[in-house]
Amino acid sequence: MSWATAWPYLLLLLAAVGGHPWRRARRERHHAEEWAEAQAAGLNEPASLHPVVDPARCIGSSTCVRACPEQALGMVGGKATLINASACIGHGACQAACPFDAISLVFGTEKRGVDIPLLTPQFETNVPGIFIAGELGGMGLIRKAAEQGRQAMEAIAARGRARDADQLDVVIVGAGPAGLSAGLAAIEKKLRYRIIEQEDSLGGSVFHYPRQKVAMTAPVKLALVGQVRFNEVSKEKLLEFWHGVVLKFRLAIQFGERMQSITPAGDSLVVSTSRGTLHTRSVLLAIGRRGTPRTLGVPGEDLPKVAYRLVDAAQYAGQAVLVVGGGDSALEAAIAMADVPATQVTLSYRGDAFSRVKPKNRERLQRLQAEGRLSVRLRSEVEAISPADVTLRLPDGERLTLRNDAVIVCAGGQLPTPLLKDIGIRFETKHGTA
Repeated sequence: MSWATAWPYLLLLLAAVGGHPWRRARRERHHAEEWAEAQAAGLNEPASLHPVVDPARCIGSSTCVRACPEQALGMVGGKATLINASACIGHGACQAACPFDAISLVFGTEKRGVDIPLLTPQFETNVPGIFIAGELGGMGLIRKAAEQGRQAMEAIAARGRARDADQLDVVIVGAGPAGLSAGLAAIEKKLRYRIIEQEDSLGGSVFHYPRQKVAMTAPVKLALVGQVRFNEVSKEKLLEFWHGVVLKFRLAIQFGERMQSITPAGDSLVVSTSRGTLHTRSVLLAIGRRGTPRTLGVPGEDLPKVAYRLVDAAQYAGQAVLVVGGGDSALEAAIAMADVPATQVTLSYRGDAFSRVKPKNRERLQRLQAEGRLSVRLRSEVEAISPADVTLRLPDGERLTLRNDAVIVCAGGQLPTPLLKDIGIRFETKHGTA
């Protein structure tokens, strides 16, 4: 190739190479701005398992940033930084992607401690017969949570079978990866078991993942199924896989049943649930750290039209919807439904302002409100819910009744830690440690 024909290609190559530092600098400025906004809004304290970057090891490759589906990581000052802690869900894709082992996954920070239960190597708590696996025990990684569920069930099987025919060998609380894996192992070990799940869907925390990719970077061994090999699989494909496993092996799951207490009774345990009482030899707690949704405690809250999360905004097309809450989840739910044609959205919050939310969510909410696409009622509280409407209590004791087809409550969750402490389970507080 002559110089006359080669020089255009060389110019393109030089332009591409020369533009890289400029693009990188622009991205870093953007990430630094996001980080500053999160700190100003008080959103820089991660809720659960999250990455900590060792600056001495980080070479600034951006591999972890590209691997994070939630865009929780960014480049600041040439180093990877957790710029959006509120979006991090602790799946560990960043740690797996880092080529220099510069990332550790930890619980808590210097300012905010996180309680983790004390467990034996067999995942048993200090209360005999009560085991914990998965996220609650400090393992948010899907494949490791599933492995813990399987191993915990092996330890439970080793304790022996229940003598009483009316007694279960194990009650598994939670239908996430740890609970489902444990259920498969219970079938394999021929144990009398029952899985209870407080929500109406399986998948646990995976169900709530707001992303297209879930990283599973190593095989996981499931009882009855064998080795399951996932490299990168979407949330939807992962849930589809679990649904197939449940149907194939006829896993017995009671949805909509919430554990309320566990009481020792001799060499057995009595589990009180929202549907009755279960007598069992062992209990495996395979619940996440999201906790039980915080309810409003008002008449009519038990109506079918009341939900505690937004799954699909499109399902509310043409309806009058009330969203309750003042955090990012509430604003994002209201914003998503305001984009659905013919949906009438009202956002109710008891506070004077949305102070601890992402600036972008606040700005978009204000824009939609100015356009008349949603209504915001600050300093209001739900007083009653009926099949056709909802009543809000306003300042000075006034009442406002709105036509209503659906209510979505985004008021956070009640962590299971106090309940477990009441049972007698011991915890240790983590301040930025694994």
